Amino acid sequence: MRIKKSVGTRVGDFLIYTFLILLTLSIIAPFWDILCESLADGWVTGFARFWPSRVSFINYHEVLGNRTIWSGYRETIFRTVVGTALNMICTIIGAYCMSKKRFPLRKLWTLMIVIPMFFGGGLIPSYLWNVQLGLRNTRWVLILPGLISSYNLIVMRNFFSGVPADLEESAYIDGANNLQILVRIYLPVSTAVLATVSLWNMVGHWNAWFDAAIYITDNKLLPLQIVLRRIINAGQEALEEMGGSSNVKTSRLDNLKSATLFVVMLPIMCVYPFLQKYFMKGTLVGSIKG
Repeated sequence: MRIKKSVGTRVGDFLIYTFLILLTLSIIAPFWDILCESLADGWVTGFARFWPSRVSFINYHEVLGNRTIWSGYRETIFRTVVGTALNMICTIIGAYCMSKKRFPLRKLWTLMIVIPMFFGGGLIPSYLWNVQLGLRNTRWVLILPGLISSYNLIVMRNFFSGVPADLEESAYIDGANNLQILVRIYLPVSTAVLATVSLWNMVGHWNAWFDAAIYITDNKLLPLQIVLRRIINAGQEALEEMGGSSNVKTSRLDNLKSATLFVVMLPIMCVYPFLQKYFMKGTLVGSIKG
C-alpha cells in the first residue's frame, strides 16, 4: 500500500533534495574545473572552464614526462604504503594492550598517550632530535617520528574494549596465546575501525609535505606534494630546474599546474571509495566508548 504524502512533506523533500544536489555540485565543480583547465591548451575563460572547446593532453604529456614527478610518486607511494603499514601494526598492538584492564599501570600509560595530543615539544627540539638520530635526508624521517597517533590509538583501544570478553576467555581455554587472540578474534571483528584508521593514515601520509620541507634537501627523496608545491609556487622556472621542457609557454602554466594537481589527487581519490563504507561506522563505534 502506497502512502500518500502531504503537501508539506513533498515540499520538504523537494527542498532537501535540492539542497543535497546543490551541495554535491559545489563539491564536484572545483574538481571538474581543474580537469577542464588541465585538458585545455592556453587560457580558458567563461564556459570553456566547464567544457573546453578543444581537448589536449599536452599538459599531461609535459607533467608525466617530468622525471621529478615520477621520483616524487615513488617516494610518496613508499611513504604511504610502508608508513601506513607500520602505523597500523604499532597502533593495533598498542590498542590491544591498552584495552586490557589487567595491563600494568594502564591509567598511567593512557595519560602519557593523551598528553601529547595537547602539548608538544615544538619544531626546534624535534628537528635537533631527528638530526642527532641521523634521520635527516632519509625516508624514515617522514615515517618514524609520527609512527603512532594518540587519537588513532585511543579510537582503536575503545573499539577493542567493546569486544566481548567471552570470546577471549574461550580462546584462552582452547590454548590460544595473546597474539593468536589478536589476529584470529579481534582483527576479524574490527574491519570497520581498521579501515577507518588506515584511511586516516593513508591520506595523512599522501598529503603531508611540511616535514619533508624541513628534513629533506635531497631532490631524489622529495615526495610528490613538495614537487607540486614547487611547481605551483615557482611556475616555469621550477619546471625547467626539475627537468621539464624549456619550451613550455607561459600562457600554459595554469594548465600545467592543473594537470599536476589532478595527477597528484587521482590515486588517493581512487582508493577512498573502497574504504568509505567503513568510515562512519568505524569512527562512531570507536569514539563513543570511554
